[in-house]
Amino acid sequence: MHIDAAGLLDTAQFITSPNCDERPIGTDISLLVIHNISLPPNEFGGNGVIELFTNQIDPQAHPYYQSLQGLKVSAHFFIRRDGTAIQFVSCNDRAWHAGVSSWQGKDRCNDYSIGIELEGSDTTPFTDAQYAALAALTQCLCAHYPIKDIAGHSDIAPGRKTDPGPYFDLKKYKLDLGDKKYEV
Repeated sequence: MHIDAAGLLDTAQFITSPNCDERPIGTDISLLVIHNISLPPNEFGGNGVIELFTNQIDPQAHPYYQSLQGLKVSAHFFIRRDGTAIQFVSCNDRAWHAGVSSWQGKDRCNDYSIGIELEGSDTTPFTDAQYAALAALTQCLCAHYPIKDIAGHSDIAPGRKTDPGPYFDLKKYKLDLGDKKYEV
């Protein structure tokens, strides 16, 4: 697993999202943000997330999708239930995943973070394949960028967001990271 100079992961399928822009000049990537998402909610395996991140979601395809109409969001990575990774935005660019956010007194987390979405919800445990893929991706990203911290979306947007949720097993994630020590 390797990140190239263009900020692309060699083991991930790349699907371009328009929901990104340039990071502020001189910004170091110092934070990983872990999320969960499923579209429709609590349903896995479909193309809803891909359609959302590429602005192709049909608001008539599911009643919940009407609330997403006009929403412009993305993440750098999406890890499916089987551990397969899809990349939507180069790590060198700013993906629109965090929204209004702050980490350790520093606002605008999108500026200095990489967003990783796990296919899941606040009501379903994540799979072993997802933890293994997340740990491998974390190690790759931390070897390539000066990442100091890893946070959940709920940590950077408390009261507004709940993901990765109560079923995200931080102990399992840390075990899968092995002897690598990151501030989680």
